Amino acid sequence: MRMMMRVTIPVEQGNKAVKDGTIPKLIQSLLQDLAPEAAYFGPVDGVRNAFIVFDLKDVSDLPRIGEPLFLNLNARVEFTPIMNAEDLKAGLSKMPR
Repeated sequence: MRMMMRVTIPVEQGNKAVKDGTIPKLIQSLLQDLAPEAAYFGPVDGVRNAFIVFDLKDVSDLPRIGEPLFLNLNARVEFTPIMNAEDLKAGLSKMPR
């Protein structure tokens, strides 16, 4: 299932993680593990955010993906199922007329 993960990192914890090298290591590991379709990074509401689109193969993978971010960055992690245009078209074609 195509999933978008939003990672929000509090400023204080993020600053510490940038200084001690934790963020680059975690992001590199996460990107290698997930092989995302897309990954974007930038500030939202004054804090660091990542938006990563990937294929979630099994819901039991959620703890493996999220826990390192919770534990190491005190991050807020949100998972949202998403569709691309083709998925939306296919889904709408299944609606009764």
